[in-house]
Amino acid sequence: MEKFFIVTNTAKDRDLTFTRSIIDYLEAKGKTCYTQSVDAVCNTNYNYTNADMVPSDTDCVIVLGGDGTLIQAARDLSQLELPLLGINIGTLGFLVDIDKEQAFPAIDCVLAGDYEIDERMMLEGNAYREGQVIYNNVALNDIVINRSGALRVIDFDIFVNNEYLTSYTADGLIISTPTGSTAYNLSAGGPIAQPNSELIILTPVCPHKINQRSIILDSFDEICVKMSKSRSNQEERVASFDGELHTNLISGDKVIITRAPKKAKIVKTSKLSFFQVLGKKMSVI
Repeated sequence: MEKFFIVTNTAKDRDLTFTRSIIDYLEAKGKTCYTQSVDAVCNTNYNYTNADMVPSDTDCVIVLGGDGTLIQAARDLSQLELPLLGINIGTLGFLVDIDKEQAFPAIDCVLAGDYEIDERMMLEGNAYREGQVIYNNVALNDIVINRSGALRVIDFDIFVNNEYLTSYTADGLIISTPTGSTAYNLSAGGPIAQPNSELIILTPVCPHKINQRSIILDSFDEICVKMSKSRSNQEERVASFDGELHTNLISGDKVIITRAPKKAKIVKTSKLSFFQVLGKKMSVI
């Protein structure tokens, strides 16, 4: 790899000191580094993973932040299909398992070709209202449908490949990738899946029936979540993508979820297995 693009979460590296140290280190080894201008990066309204700013000859994107920064980069840059090297400059990182102290050795591994590309499936969601798409996006972790506004439960019907599966009365529903299985899905009592598995997990949030639990589906299944009209009012719901981007939903709307056509490519330099990382992180939480 010769040309790198640096993505920085400026909330975690406000003066860009660590970012500049990474750039200096790579340039000292004869590599090319691209980054946004300091003014653009430090603008609080700026999306620091803007795909339009990544040069076409970039070989790798280095993401300085935490899990949230890497997830945003994976989502926003998904069409570029570039490998992402995450370096944790935040607090607890699960996806980003390279700490500041390990940053330069990890970069050396990448430059020496001593790394693996861990491909992670993503989800694509389309929200429909009266037959028209009102929102579209992708997610690395999960797509979540939650109540919005009044603290009341919501009703929705689940269809898989156009076949009715079940109905839920719950606080929400998590549609998770294997990568997202250790996030909100786990907190809601869902199962943990190996990150390179090919599956989709449905986990209700606080369902009102004790026997309603997670359902594991094939990664190529098409999932339709229809907002039920069983209640007299059109209570609002919200569909969120990786806990960041969202769109409001009302009774009668539906969200169709499939695996995304592109995968996130995560650079792994650690020799630790998923289970070793899992045990290490769970002992901290």
